[in-house]
Amino acid sequence: MASPRKKTEPAPVAVAPEPHMIDLVLKSLDDAKAEQTVAIDITGKSSLTDHMVVTSGRSNRHVGAVADQLVKALREAGFGKPRIEGLPHADWVLVDAGDVIVHIFRPEVREFYNIEKMWAVDFAADGR
Repeated sequence: MASPRKKTEPAPVAVAPEPHMIDLVLKSLDDAKAEQTVAIDITGKSSLTDHMVVTSGRSNRHVGAVADQLVKALREAGFGKPRIEGLPHADWVLVDAGDVIVHIFRPEVREFYNIEKMWAVDFAADGR
């Protein structure tokens, strides 16, 4: 009579945690050599999004390339296709991925609009 075989359980499979969208966005911007990147956590302060990111490209071509690389990274990570505005001129490209909105500027345009200051004033005014 043959001895019964022991059932062995499969080895547990390590599952990598799903990256947060903001982490993916910041890595993509860094990889694309975006400059002066600022991430603003606006969770609970705006119904539009959880994070706003402001960054710069050196030229219109660089701004467009940064936006293209970001969109590709978001799609490959399974975050879908974000809405994009301003790509034809690439002075100021807005990438709206839902939980993260990214503004990619040429330096002169960024300085003119200075949206980081606007959000900083808003946060200071409400005491948070």
